[in-house]
Formats: sequence, structure tokens, C-alpha cells
Amino acid sequence: MAAPLALLAMLVELAGGYPAWLVRRAGHPVTWMGHLIAWLDTRLNDPARESAARRRAGRIAFVLLLLVVGASAFLLETALLLLPFGLLFVALAASMLIAQRSLYGHVAVVADALETGSLEDGRAAVSQIVGRDTTQLDEAGVVRAAIESLAENFSDGVVSPVFWLGLAGLTGGAVYKAINTADSMIGHRSPRYEDFGRAAAKFDDAVNLPGSRLSGLLLVGAAALTQDASAKRAWDTMRRDAAKHASPNAGVPEAAMAGALD
Repeated sequence: MAAPLALLAMLVELAGGYPAWLVRRAGHPVTWMGHLIAWLDTRLNDPARESAARRRAGRIAFVLLLLVVGASAFLLETALLLLPFGLLFVALAASMLIAQRSLYGHVAVVADALETGSLEDGRAAVSQIVGRDTTQLDEAGVVRAAIESLAENFSDGVVSPVFWLGLAGLTGGAVYKAINTADSMIGHRSPRYEDFGRAAAKFDDAVNLPGSRLSGLLLVGAAALTQDASAKRAWDTMRRDAAKHASPNAGVPEAAMAGALD
């Protein structure tokens, strides 16, 4: 049932996804996960403790996060499947874990701004999807930042969630999203999170490995179907340059995208 769920969740998300009014009233699952991660960070991440103790605390926080999210998703999925048309309700919930519409929307805003000749608007738009300072970027820099973000987020915002939904249902998709959210919040290298976020960062690398490779292959396939792109260059560039990226995963779709558009 997991594979049909993944396909149905994608279709639901494409058709409009989870009702916006319900998100405004009840919030979004990723927001709930973020609140839990922030709470665990506040409670367990003591900068005064030594490195080994902070790593242990980070592992404890990470396990608690996965237990809470995994158990909640499993109970919700089990309950919804008891209802008439239960799979549709599960797909509605699962669609909130996929970001294809929002990803397209964010990148389209950047493209629209540049097409109308507004570099300032383009910088402002791309700042919503990248973590770097965009105020000094020229037009080529804005385009590059948008394409890099599109490629990376195609992997961890679309392909990887669908992969885990297809493999392990709503529970698998929710656990994946919790890991990915934890990595984005506490998995970066900084004095506060170098040790505490280590478990989240390592697990995020692991769970994104299949999705990133699949993303690269999908981009090569898409290039083969697109008149102005090159599947051969996408494949060759991916094989040659993916490992040069600091991330073990982001380099795969980014290199494939770069080759396709070169």
C-alpha cells in the first residue's frame, strides 16, 4: 500500500495539497517538528558541557524526536485507514511532506522578477530559498543560486520524501522529514551544534543518499525529453563533478542540473 500512497500523495499535492485554511488553523507538520526540535535543543543542549556529553545529549534528542514523530505518524495512519476512503485521507496528510508546488512557486518568482528586469526583486526572491547573502549578487549569481537550490530541494523536498513514503508509508515519510528538518535546524557546523547536531547531520546524509541518486537520474531523464537540454552532458557532469561537492548528496542533482543546462 505504501507505493500507491506515494503516488496518490504526489497527485494530491499537485492538485492543491492540504487545505490552506486548515494549515492556518492547525499548523503544518514540519512546523510542529521544528517546535519539538527547538524544545529539545533548549532542554538538552548545554554549551557548558564537554563535547562527548553534548554528543550524547544530541543522540538522545534525536531518538526522542524520531520516536515522537514516528509513533504519531503510525497512529494517525492506522486510524485514517480504518475510515472509508482512508487511503485518500492518508495521502492528504502525506502530501504535506512533499514540496513540489512550493518549490516550483519560489523558483518561478525568481524567474519572473528577472524576466521583468528587476534584479532587486530577483535577489529578494532568491533569498527566500537560499541561506547565503544575496544582496550583492549579479543576475548570473541570482540565476545560479536559484538553480542550485532547485536541484538540491528537488532531491530532499520532493524525491526523497516520495521515496520514503513509497517504502514505508506515512510513518517513513514523516520520520524522513523529521530527520531532514533536524539537520536544517541543528545539523550545521557551529559552536552550538557541532556536537549536539552530529547525529542529525549523519542520519540526514544516510537517508538522503538514495533520493539524491534517484534525483540525478531523473534529471538526466528529463534532459533527454527536453529540447534545449543535454542528457549526455547531464550524465557526464554528474559522474565527473558530483563528488566534488562538500555534501555527499547535494552534488548529485546539482551536477546533473548543471550539465543538463550547460
